[in-house]
This record gives sequence, structure tokens and C-alpha cells, in this order.
Amino acid sequence: MEILEPAHYGEYEEFVLHHQNGTFTQSTHWPQVKEGWGHGVIVSRGADGAIRGGMVVLTKKVPGLNRNFLYAPRGPICDYRDEETFADLVEGAKAFAKKVRGFTFKMDPMVGADDRTFIEMAKKYGFTYKEDQTDDDTIQRRNNYMLDLTGKTADELLASFHQKWRYNIRLAARKGVEVRVCGKESLPDFMKIYQVTGARDGFNTRPQAYFERMLDAFGEHIRLYICYYQGQPVSGAITTNFAGKTCYVYGASDNNFRNVMPNHAMQWAMIQWAIETGCTTYDFQGIPLDLSGEDHMHGVYLFKKGFNGQVVTFTGEYDMVFAPWVQKFVDTSEKVLLKLRRTGKK
Repeated sequence: MEILEPAHYGEYEEFVLHHQNGTFTQSTHWPQVKEGWGHGVIVSRGADGAIRGGMVVLTKKVPGLNRNFLYAPRGPICDYRDEETFADLVEGAKAFAKKVRGFTFKMDPMVGADDRTFIEMAKKYGFTYKEDQTDDDTIQRRNNYMLDLTGKTADELLASFHQKWRYNIRLAARKGVEVRVCGKESLPDFMKIYQVTGARDGFNTRPQAYFERMLDAFGEHIRLYICYYQGQPVSGAITTNFAGKTCYVYGASDNNFRNVMPNHAMQWAMIQWAIETGCTTYDFQGIPLDLSGEDHMHGVYLFKKGFNGQVVTFTGEYDMVFAPWVQKFVDTSEKVLLKLRRTGKK
């Protein structure tokens, strides 16, 4: 294993960009977005010296303690059947944790929920794994909704959508909805509808500076889409195009003019970008784990379902604790903070 120096990040970036399990959160560009976090890059090399596995590990210092939480979002990147490489990367995580005084290491690779071989391998090398993790247990949702683009033309994909979705895409065009690929100068328009969305759906919104960093960091691998109707921004998205996957990462929609179907038009434009750039997957990203209709985000699932993709469920999170007393302190602190928030205290 090797903890890479920044001068060699380009080699790792090429590896992740062309790996079948690569993802934008394992790019060296992602730490540039995460203000207040540190990071390291760990790689494993084969006999020929080429990288065969790697991961970006984010670090976050616990306030008041000289200890760091370590997290590899959707990492590591490797062949998940290659135990030798996985074991080497685990040793790298341990060495990196020692270097930065890490008290725990968390990973949540894009491994299917039914992959018992990987689960048992992770346990073998020291990870704890909780079965049946819920959306409250994990940083990222375990369910993603994905559209397979392999070998399909735009016309074939459009024909596969639910009839009402095809109608809505065409309706948006007839009504004069304009889907634009925008630059940073249009972020204020995005933020207006993004904040409306956060208030409506009950989530905390990120500041404009966060999206500025994201657009700067990923360059040609990211786009800001905004739909305009009668000169007004009515929906928008921040979308990545990396390692053969186009991912709908952040979305926004106004409460007004939803009847002209801007969200359908925007998704179709982003799917077409994925096709044009040779991606094999369009990832609508998270949907609820509970698809019974009880989750407050069930409507998001129903919207994405109309594009005729499939639900992909991941195994969830794996943890390796190096300092149990620090972990216990952090867990207790988080419970207290959650209780205070629920009682309205600050």
C-alpha cells in the first residue's frame, strides 16, 4: 500500500476515472468541495507497479479533541473480488489513521446488498457491519435509482419511459420550457429555487459557495442545468459526469409552474448528456429504502420510477474503530445534540 503525495494524484485520478466502480466522490476533486475536511489518498499497486485499487479518505477533526473521523465515501475503488488488493487498502487505512490520529474509519462502497462474499470479507479484515441498516443509520441512502444506458439509443430510451413521462417531456417543449447548461454566474437563479425546495421538502440547504467550489473542482465533469419558463428559473440540477456514470446529485424545483413539467425536460436533457458522452449509467441517486409509500420522500421515488430504471440497493456502511473511548464520546455527544434539537433547544 502507499499513501500518495499530491504530486502523484493525477495517476490515481486516471485510475478512478476509468474504473468500472469509479465514482465522483472518490475523485481527488471531491475534497476540494468539502470545506473544513482534510483528506488522504491510499493506493495499492500490482506487481507491474500500476494502481489496482485506491480510495480517497476524508478526515474531520472532532471539536476539542486532536482526533479525526475518517470516511471513504463510496470507496474503496477496486475489484471487490480481489481480496489481496482489499487487504492492502485496509492496511493503508490503518496506516493513514495512525498518521492523522484517526479514531474510526467508515466506508460505504457501491456493493450490492446481496453480496455476502464482500460482507464476510470486510468482517474478516476487522470491519463491523450492521445488518438491515435504515436510512437513519447511514450517511448516504442505501437505495439509488439507476437507468442502464448500455447499448441503447436516445430514441430507445425515450420509448421505454412511462407513457405519461414521454408526454410530459414533449409538453414542456411545447410550452416553451428552455433547458440551459449554465455557468457559475447563474448560481443565484439555482439558489432561489433550491432554497424553495429545501423549505418544501424539509432539508437543510447548502450555501452558494459550496456549489461554486463544486463547479470549479470538477470542470468538464459537471454541469449546472436550469430550466427557464417565461424568463424565470423553475427547476435546476447539479449533475456530474464521471467514470462512465452521470449522477443527478442536487436538484431544485419551484412551487410555481410545475404544470409545464420542467423537471421531466431537465432529466431528459441530462440523460441525453450521459448518452452523448458514452456513459453506461444514469444515476438518479437516492430514493427511500422503504418503498411502501410511508416515507415522506416517496414522491421522489415515483417521479424517478417513471423513467423505467431499476432500484439498486447497497450493503451500507462498514466501520473500523481504532479508539473506542473516542467513538463512545462522539456517539454520546451526537445523541445529546439530537435530543436538544428535538426539544427545540440550541
